[in-house]
Amino acid sequence: MKGKVEFIQGNIACAKGALAAGCRFFAGYPITPSTEIAEFMSRELPKVGGYYVQMEDEIGSMASLIGASYTGLKVMTATSGPGFTLMQENLGNAVMEEAPCVIVNVQRGGPAIGQATKSSQSDIMQSRWGSHGDYEIIALAPYSGQEMFDLTIRAFNLAEKYRVPVIVLSDEILGHAREKVIIRDQEEIKIINRKKPLLPPGEYKTFQPDDDMIPPMASLGEGYRILVEPQTHDETGRRAAHIPEAHDKLIRRLCAKINNNVEDIAEIDARFMEDAEAAIVSYGSAARSSLGAVKQARNQGIKLGYIRLKTIWPFHEAYIRNLARNLKALFVVENNLGQMYLEVQRACRDLVDDIISITKIGGEMHSIDEILRPVKEVIS
Repeated sequence: MKGKVEFIQGNIACAKGALAAGCRFFAGYPITPSTEIAEFMSRELPKVGGYYVQMEDEIGSMASLIGASYTGLKVMTATSGPGFTLMQENLGNAVMEEAPCVIVNVQRGGPAIGQATKSSQSDIMQSRWGSHGDYEIIALAPYSGQEMFDLTIRAFNLAEKYRVPVIVLSDEILGHAREKVIIRDQEEIKIINRKKPLLPPGEYKTFQPDDDMIPPMASLGEGYRILVEPQTHDETGRRAAHIPEAHDKLIRRLCAKINNNVEDIAEIDARFMEDAEAAIVSYGSAARSSLGAVKQARNQGIKLGYIRLKTIWPFHEAYIRNLARNLKALFVVENNLGQMYLEVQRACRDLVDDIISITKIGGEMHSIDEILRPVKEVIS
């Protein structure tokens, strides 16, 4: 991997990844523990011809992203728990209007104001179901400063490719930890841009999909007639909320363009699975302690595997089931009271007898002993 080696916070690595991916618009409202991202973008975006907008709140931030995305810009915001809650209505609008955008959620303890300066992974289900209605979303979970850089770039690529909001689920530990990060040379970075229409302006329809179920996206000012409607609409963008068949067709397409491409979207880091008798499933900062626990267990003769979800949503159920097929037990380690545990249990309860939730809240990471103790109780 070629690039410049830096010792930086995860939040700064995230912001640098956004710039490398081509982000040229940031709208946000400061909130702990994500504020460093906004501060960095406010300084650096004008240097590359981009725009930073300090919004009055997180509701306006998401609204601004949708509008800026339709001008052809790659766009991002960053927030934490209470702000992420305020974004949910316009997150649903971005799904319905197929506006590519990236939302970074540096998670902290909740509900309400909760623990503003402490870490958590308690927004997992909110990231999937926070807005109303039937829809699919993409959410990535970095577990290091390097992945704060790399997965932010991937988030932009997925947003552009599938015309969908993509969430980067970080947390306070990752956001504020200083680590070695390689800021890769630009020529080494794969960049995906949204499809542009091949039809002449008179034949273009804002939401007319190609065979891949993804509509090409014209930008405002390019001579195309663009009609954007958050209500149920037809392929031209005109309202069709009163037509049941139109709603059925639209929502099924919005879901299918994600569900039919899980193999392309979802990434899982699986290690030590060849001879594993049991495995830990984890993600984000909790996966760091989990990897240490797996290595220590291996040193003690315990055949424990490691499954790290780099992509939270869509949940790659088929791959997880394949990994779990011959296991005696699964242990789901996360910094909440068992949100991803429910998903793993749903997917694997007919394959694995023991599926155990190893939870911790309060703002601190699991220790290795806190993970190994219940593991040994079950499989020793």
